[in-house]
Amino acid sequence: MALPDPDDACDAEDVAATSCALDRFSETADVRSLIASLPEIYPDGTATESAMERFVAIMDRYQEQPHLLDPHLEWMVNMLLELNRSEKTPAPAVHLGCKFLYVISKVRGYKVFMRLFPHEVSDVQPVLDLLCEQDPNDVTTWQTRYVLLLWLSMTCLIPFDLSRLDGDLSREPIMDRIFTVAKSYLKVGDKCRDAASVLVSKFVTRPDVKQKRLGDFLDWSLTTITLTSDLTMQGTFLLDGILQSLAQLFKRGKRDDVLQYAPTVMKCLDQRQLSENKQAVLRKLGVKLVQRLGLTFLKPRLAKWRYQRGSRSLTLNLSQSQSSKPVEALTPAEDTEVEDEAYDIPEEVENVIEQLLIGLKDKETTVRWSAAKGIGRVTGRLPKELADEVVGSVLDCFSFHETVNAWHGGCLALAELGRRGLLLPSRLFDVVPLIVKALTYDEKRGTCSVGSDVRDAACYVCWAFARAYEPNELKPFVTRIASAIVITAVFDRDINCRKAASAAFQENVGRQGTFPHGIDILTAADYFAVANLNNCYLSISVYIAGFPEYTRPMIDHLVTMKINHWAGAIRDLAAKALHNLTAKDPDYMSATVLPQLLPKATAKDLHTRHGAILACAEITHALSKLSAENSRPVTDVVSSDVVEQLKGIHQALSDRKLYRGFGGELMRPAVCVLIEKLALSKMPFREDPVITDWQWLIDDTLKSLHMFSSSTSQDIRGAAVSALATLCEEYYQSQPGVADIQMQDFLVNQYTDMLTSTEVLTRASAALALGSLPKFIINNKLQQILAALQLTCRITPKDVTFVEARRDAATAIAQVCKSAGVCARGSPDCVLCAGNVGGVYTVLLDCMDDYTTDSRGDVGAGVRAAALSSLMEVTLLVAGTSPELLSPDMIQRTMCCATQQAAEKIDRFRAHAGAVLLQLLHSREPAVPHIPQKEELLSIFPPERAGYLDWKAASQAFPHITQLLRLQCYQYHALLGLTVSVGGLTESTVRHSSQSLFEYLKGIQHDEGALVQFGDTLLRIFRDHLHNDRVSVPLLKMLDQMLANNSFALFAAKDNHPFCVDLLALCKEEIKKSRDILKLQSCIAVFCGMIQFPGDIRKTVLLQLFILLGHSFPVIRKAAASQLYETLLTYDDVIDPAVLDDVMTLLSDTNWESGLETVRTYRNQLCDWLELPRPKLLAKSPVQ
Repeated sequence: MALPDPDDACDAEDVAATSCALDRFSETADVRSLIASLPEIYPDGTATESAMERFVAIMDRYQEQPHLLDPHLEWMVNMLLELNRSEKTPAPAVHLGCKFLYVISKVRGYKVFMRLFPHEVSDVQPVLDLLCEQDPNDVTTWQTRYVLLLWLSMTCLIPFDLSRLDGDLSREPIMDRIFTVAKSYLKVGDKCRDAASVLVSKFVTRPDVKQKRLGDFLDWSLTTITLTSDLTMQGTFLLDGILQSLAQLFKRGKRDDVLQYAPTVMKCLDQRQLSENKQAVLRKLGVKLVQRLGLTFLKPRLAKWRYQRGSRSLTLNLSQSQSSKPVEALTPAEDTEVEDEAYDIPEEVENVIEQLLIGLKDKETTVRWSAAKGIGRVTGRLPKELADEVVGSVLDCFSFHETVNAWHGGCLALAELGRRGLLLPSRLFDVVPLIVKALTYDEKRGTCSVGSDVRDAACYVCWAFARAYEPNELKPFVTRIASAIVITAVFDRDINCRKAASAAFQENVGRQGTFPHGIDILTAADYFAVANLNNCYLSISVYIAGFPEYTRPMIDHLVTMKINHWAGAIRDLAAKALHNLTAKDPDYMSATVLPQLLPKATAKDLHTRHGAILACAEITHALSKLSAENSRPVTDVVSSDVVEQLKGIHQALSDRKLYRGFGGELMRPAVCVLIEKLALSKMPFREDPVITDWQWLIDDTLKSLHMFSSSTSQDIRGAAVSALATLCEEYYQSQPGVADIQMQDFLVNQYTDMLTSTEVLTRASAALALGSLPKFIINNKLQQILAALQLTCRITPKDVTFVEARRDAATAIAQVCKSAGVCARGSPDCVLCAGNVGGVYTVLLDCMDDYTTDSRGDVGAGVRAAALSSLMEVTLLVAGTSPELLSPDMIQRTMCCATQQAAEKIDRFRAHAGAVLLQLLHSREPAVPHIPQKEELLSIFPPERAGYLDWKAASQAFPHITQLLRLQCYQYHALLGLTVSVGGLTESTVRHSSQSLFEYLKGIQHDEGALVQFGDTLLRIFRDHLHNDRVSVPLLKMLDQMLANNSFALFAAKDNHPFCVDLLALCKEEIKKSRDILKLQSCIAVFCGMIQFPGDIRKTVLLQLFILLGHSFPVIRKAAASQLYETLLTYDDVIDPAVLDDVMTLLSDTNWESGLETVRTYRNQLCDWLELPRPKLLAKSPVQ
């Protein structure tokens, strides 16, 4: 038996208990029944798969808490092994049982799992025989081989010489058989390779086997490592298996047994140069083997010089932190140095440490992590001086000349050294500054950066230090560490780093108890609270900055690290965070931070320039709000030099032509934000030439949007429009409430002229600019502005594709009306009144018919949504001030449009329309007058249930919408919207809308008046949208479903019912001269459904179908024949029984995709049998 590894004492340190959702294994009965059922269900593939899925689902619940399985593992494993040990158990049942066993081993871990295997002498031969019977290439039974290999590795622990088991001398000795099987599985490509390495390590280290086979195995292994190529998959698998086996062997074997081979293995690894291998898994195993060799070279002992904390229990620490008696750290023994000098260190150890240090810089995290653990284990056996040299070499990884991988590996190594007590407190003065740097490590690479793994590992170091050292040891560094961890927890871009920092802070608060305001900060910035980035920057940071120890470090970090961050979102958040933090230290902001930022606002680096401008704007605005609270001007808190520099930013950028090209996408919105914030700050720039320059920038930006990418143009436009509004409000009033006439004329004329631009984005931005103008600019210009916006909203053949312009113009109309205000008897040029409210409603209601489509789909939906929002805003505005301006027709049309949109197929627009409908219906202050059938609407949509209706969910929306069909005012528009949904393509929308519609139709089947009214409405929709494929094709599909469901069975009782006659006429008109295959196929289905109606109409329908049997498109002829055949099977009484068989035979046996002449002959035969006139081709009129 191998000596226990003393390093395990460090690895097995106590871990604080965490609260878990599960407290015990609760599926005992289910698992017992599943395992007991295996002998019966194994032949049934479906039952087997179901049982396997159920078992996996149960076990996966305990992946995070596998220890809960421990009391139950024995009976589970025994039940499954009984199945496998029985000679009567067929092979499929054995494989199924092994799959269950593998799931258990995966969840609990093979080390704990394999201890449960029986390892008696009687098990060796059967397990080995069963393993030899397996096919290593069978990919469906690898779990069986994996379990058997683990079982065999446990049977190898029997304390008897294996030669005693060789009863039959004619057979190969068991020792040789096991050795052969183990070696054969080292080269397979599945999980069995890992189990084979465990088997080898346990087997070769047996006392009887190591004498005969250990040297041979090592010779074979080293020869294979030297000769095998890693350029093939098979070679990589073999090298992987051998390296795993060697690592396990040197871990489990006695030092005295394997020490003599260690130098040879080390030399082979040096020659192989695994650290330069392209396969990460081989580099990792190489590092793992090297560290095991290093531990073999060194005597197994715990360094007496290591630092040991007196108490690592969190409970004891918290209880003792309340008492005055501290817990002292255990100091090294006095004779440590003497013992260290007396201990000889082999030369190979230097090579081992060098290889591990190289592994710390590997490009793969798994390799670096393995090397870090190796550094910790090997250093724990070194004398104090040599260990200190290792620590110094690790610290060299933190040079700024090193790569991000070296920093990450160095952090992992420091954490391992710290938690093992190998990093003495005297080294903390060197280590802590490096860790603080690592917590903010962020190296820019092109358009992004690297370093998140370094910051995460640095948090791990802080977590490990909290557990490793006494509070007195870390006391000199508490302020720096606490500030650095808090900054990472709140301001780091990556959620993993923020959560890791929060966990590290929590560990330090609990185990050190010296972090300032630790509990208060943890309450606000706990592990889950830091998940939301916006919340961290804008809320949590403000709370933490309320503690003076953290205020300036947080501000300095934002200024130095986040203002110039590569991610635009981080720069924006950093600027807003500085705005919020200004109130915590306004003097520092005005006297130090702003002067630091102003030079950066004109720096060469684009990101720095962008972030600095935003930060200057936000801080200035925050300072102005603070000064306004004290009734002081902003110039009292901001120096005149800073004011001049703020004013000169635009000119400096313009002189350097930084508004052009890619940089312009960032500079223009940033300076617009600066303009907005300086205007809000009431900077004394009235009559200053800079105002003209700012206006030029805003106008030029709005005119140049087409030059920027579509992803950024919307943000640029929004910033420019916001800047325009505040600029007008602050600097374009000759006196309060009165516009500067010259600027008023200039702005209104300019933006109304831009509405006729040939660029769609220019039109859209001009519309929003007009919508943002304040009341005093609109005064006396309302008619001109509304006329221009109304003209932009109308669709003309020339600008039908200008969808964005129409959308923003519809939005701007409501904004202008809200800015101008309402007065029933006011001037149409100043306010919304009787003279112009009708025109506003007319243009917005016309926008509700915008169904423009292009390659993006239904782009007109954006116009309809904007118009609907504007209708709601204008209606509520007028209702609250002058409700007499609202006519019943306006309100009815508005409600009907909202109803139609709420019944259509696009989920998000249906939800928007539903919200508008309910807002208008339920509004009380103000109450909307003239809502048709309001009481009935309130019964369908009661106010108390409005919040529970999810309009996006078709299953919830359509049952409510179909109830509107019984309300005469809303029936037409509700049915029009339903038509598009029922005849659409989205499966869930079609299913739920059609179910709701048929439920309604089922309810009126015996009400002839209601059904006739419904049919008339349906025909009116068909008539109004004839040849409009957006409605007509879905309408035909809906009619097909209605006819198939006998929704019009009441009409079939009367010959030539008017509904049927009108429907047939409309269908004929719709497909007249049509070459649309989808429309023709839909109409065929409707014709076949109409055969159920008696009278002359049936003959007319059959004639139409026979005409389509002779259509020029083969696919139409085939569709008509097959559907007519199916229809005649359903309605077998519509044809004379004497010819029915002949008709059916002709329809089914004829190849309707043959030539026209052939199929028309058959078609004419059908006409003759049914006594219908043969269709005749119309002669083409001669060309004049």
